[in-house]
Amino acid sequence: PEESAVVTKATLRAADRLDIKNNILARIVGLSEPTISRMRKGEYALDRGQKAFELAVLFVRLFRSLDAIVGGDDTVASEWLKNHNMAFNGIPLEIIQSVSGLTNVIGYLDSRRAIV
Repeated sequence: PEESAVVTKATLRAADRLDIKNNILARIVGLSEPTISRMRKGEYALDRGQKAFELAVLFVRLFRSLDAIVGGDDTVASEWLKNHNMAFNGIPLEIIQSVSGLTNVIGYLDSRRAIV
């Protein structure tokens, strides 16, 4: 139960800091928008056995990588997600709404963090 609460809270907090609306977050983690609303009210928590839990963990990983790259500047991180990126030939926020897109963007961010 504690793990569920932590992942749920981290997911919502990352979405808030990146200015991601409920409907987009729902598509990223594979839940319905009403379920995201219930998460915000504390009426629903992600469970380790669910695919949504795994996707939420990936989403939090994306946030942490992006946050490290932009030095904790939520505005810059949010703008990076919402603007066209030549590396993906698309808008990262749209791309991460699929599982393959989410993993590709995470891979990109992780490689950018690793530059010495």
